[in-house]
Amino acid sequence: MPYNLKEVVANKPSRFTEGHRMCAGCGAPPVANKPSRFTEGHRMCAGCGAPPVARHIMRALKPEDHAVVSVATGCMEVSTFMYPYTAWTDSFIHTAFECAGATLSGAEAAYKSMKKQGKLPEDKHTKFIAFGGDGGTYDIGLQSLSGAMERRHDMVYVCYDNGAYMNTGIQRSSATPKFADTTTSPAGTVIPGKAQERKDLTKVMVGHHLPYVAQTLAMNNFADLYQKAEKAIYTEGPCFLNVMAPCPRGWGYPTEDLMKINKLAADTCYWPLYEVVDGVYHITYKPAKKLPVEEFLKPQKRFRHMFKPGNEWMIEEFQRIVDKRWQELLDLEEMTNK
Repeated sequence: MPYNLKEVVANKPSRFTEGHRMCAGCGAPPVANKPSRFTEGHRMCAGCGAPPVARHIMRALKPEDHAVVSVATGCMEVSTFMYPYTAWTDSFIHTAFECAGATLSGAEAAYKSMKKQGKLPEDKHTKFIAFGGDGGTYDIGLQSLSGAMERRHDMVYVCYDNGAYMNTGIQRSSATPKFADTTTSPAGTVIPGKAQERKDLTKVMVGHHLPYVAQTLAMNNFADLYQKAEKAIYTEGPCFLNVMAPCPRGWGYPTEDLMKINKLAADTCYWPLYEVVDGVYHITYKPAKKLPVEEFLKPQKRFRHMFKPGNEWMIEEFQRIVDKRWQELLDLEEMTNK
């Protein structure tokens, strides 16, 4: 059996105790008082956006609840579960690139059947959480994800979106933004990077009429990420989280700038933070001053060709796309809240 690191953290008291003066509803205190279910020792790259995403989503579980985690082949799987070692303290299933949704929905169906047959205790609860990168979610695994959501399995699917097939050499995916330089959409004299706009998978999942869909990232005190994870896990039925998870190798930013990149994505409205509860849109972060998108693009090497003389039209086109999608989101919030 794989070595489990749960004992490393389970018996340690909290070093962040009660009696603080932080605001009610703040995500920091409940996180600080919970042991990590995604532990140290993984092999993810320095500056990768995925580990803080996984850690805070897993911490949103109640301490008394167990989880079954299904992870599609990709960076997170190959770097967090190296037999016989694992960074996950809950049950873990490595599944193929294309079928994280199908694998986890089967586990959830088996669990419900065993509960019904009295083979599992009624007072113990297991939650089902899948993780997949954008390649295994937007593209290869979309059919099994869609099927699981349509069948209404009680599970959460989390896409950690790093905008390309990073694990296999930084090839473009349908999550890759327009003009990004990848190994299969190289920016040069013939083409200016990826030619197509990025797929809006969050809205695709809204179209499945799920009880809860949200888009978030790891920013500030992580309250938005933590609270949305908690809502998704404890909302009955199929739920979906789309979480931006920058990649220092594929995006080309210094490893220490992860949180800076996340904040710029939200402040430029490139990656809006919102949730859709039973079809009603709620934008959870509206920047006090919306920054021009070039502030998000400039620190990343994958967009450096856009700042060469004569390529100003690329930045203008990128800004047009961001503004158009942000306005659509504002309109949806207004229409669904009437």
